[in-house]
Parts: sequence; structure tokens; C-alpha cells
Amino acid sequence: MANRRVGVLVMSYGTPESLDQIEAYYTHIRRGNPPTAEQLHELKSRYEAIVGGFFPLRENTNKQVKSLENTLNHEHPDLDFVCYQGLKHAQPFVEDGVEQMVKDGITEAVGVVLAPHYSTMSVGGYVKRAKEKAEELGLKIDFVHSYHLHPKLLEALSSRVEKALEKFIDVGPEDVRVIFTAHSLPEKILEMKDPYPDQLLATSEAIAERVQLTNWQFGWQSAGQTATPWLGPDILDVLRTVRKEDDVKNVLLCPIGFVSDHLEVLYDIDIEAQALAQELGLHLERTESLNTDPLYMQTLSDVVFEKVTSVSELS
Repeated sequence: MANRRVGVLVMSYGTPESLDQIEAYYTHIRRGNPPTAEQLHELKSRYEAIVGGFFPLRENTNKQVKSLENTLNHEHPDLDFVCYQGLKHAQPFVEDGVEQMVKDGITEAVGVVLAPHYSTMSVGGYVKRAKEKAEELGLKIDFVHSYHLHPKLLEALSSRVEKALEKFIDVGPEDVRVIFTAHSLPEKILEMKDPYPDQLLATSEAIAERVQLTNWQFGWQSAGQTATPWLGPDILDVLRTVRKEDDVKNVLLCPIGFVSDHLEVLYDIDIEAQALAQELGLHLERTESLNTDPLYMQTLSDVVFEKVTSVSELS
């Protein structure tokens, strides 16, 4: 008898696969409005500063999807898990992933977003799109909404903080300001009582407790360039403030809102924030991204399997 097949729609923001796809990607983010020549040049220059002719960013996500599929099937051999990718701003889009499942004969599915923290503007948007397409095609699908306090996720992030603190030679942990960061969102989410800021703070506090941090705070990064205000303070302003007002000399950035090496980590932190740190006379390090860390993959596997189990119990 064949194992029960479960489709897993793995959703994320998306990134272009090559430099020549950046304009289409940026146009999609801007809801069909093409970027100006200046805006396009600025974004391309950021990618070029990272990749130097090689474009690994999309491959990071591809590896995560494949690794999750392998983890699920290894941990639950009595089931047959098949992972599909669904991206917000690049192909295959969220709707494409759902459609491919149906074409492949999948009748039962779970959707999960690679980002652990829920916001109506991010995770909520992915779920809405996937749900609408699934309903249109008659696919039964359930969703994981967040997993920001999963013990294995906290273990993976905490071990990264401990490892990165070792880079500060001859400096005690209490003399290193640890700053947790995540992608900023428009301030209007506060009026909506969105759980995003609270979930991020809860993750930060849990890591701080595990690592016994006494010198830490939270900051936002990578805000969009729009007319509406975004959550702050921005990490660049935070670095200026801690240097000037607190005489901080050592900073460890822990971008808990990002799960792989993408533009917000490799450019916004490794290039932009690092350049400012050097200008301010700060020793700046960051924690390694999760990428395909086994503990992170097990976290995703656990929350997906939990949904499969709950669906079975209800049916």
C-alpha cells in the first residue's frame, strides 16, 4: 500500500534567479509599476556588490525547500511528503505552487512560511493567496502561522549567538551589545494590533534568557522606501546612538527575522552596517544565518507534521 502523500507549500518572499530578472522582480514588488532607471540601478548595484557575478541568493531558498522535504521524509517514513515552492514576488509564485500540487495529484497539503514570525502583511498575505488558489482548485490545505518560540529554533539561534560572541577576543559578553533585528514593516500594523513586534520581542527575550545576556536590545532594518512611516529605529540609527550615548564599542547583530543569506543580511548588514560601524569605530559582528541548519529544518518539519496530525484527528 502506498504511503499517504502530503504536499507542503513552502512560501517565502522570493528573490530573482539572475541579475537580468531584477527589473521584473522589482516591478512586481511595486505592484506593476516599473522602477525608475535610478531605482533599478541602485538595486542592481546592491546585488552586484554581494554576488560579484555569481548569484547564490535564490539557491539558498531552493536548498531549504529540498532540505525540508528530506527531513520530513526521514523523520516520518510512513508518509510521503513532497515540497513545493511558492514565492511572493518571483516565479514560481504562491499560486503556481498550489497549481503544481493539484497537477501532481496532491489532495492534502500544508502551507508553511520560512519566516517564523507572523504578520498580516507578510505571512498573512502568503496564506491568503494560497488559500484562495486552493479553494479555487478544490485542494484541501491547512497552514502553519508562526513558530517563533519553537525550542529547536531557539536552540539554533542561541547557539549562533554564543558562537558569534567568541569573535570578540579579550572582551566579556557583558561588554558586547547584542542587537536583535528583523525586517521593518509599515507603522500602521501597530494600529491593527499585529502580533509581529511582540513575537519578535518574545524570541529575543527567549534567546537572551538561554544565553544569559544582560546587554541587549532590538532594532529594525531594511525598511521600504515609501511615503508612509515604517517601524523604527533603523539599525543604522541604533548603531549611531549606542556609540554616542552609551559609548558601546562592540556590537553583535542577530537578524532573527531572516532565515537565510539574502540581500537584507549580505548587503544591509555585511556591507552597509559594517561600513558605518567602521566609520564609528565599532567592532561589529553578526550571527550566521540559519539556511539549512538541521535544527531549523527540524523546526519546520515539526510544525508541518503537527498540522498533518491535527488534520487527521479532525477527519
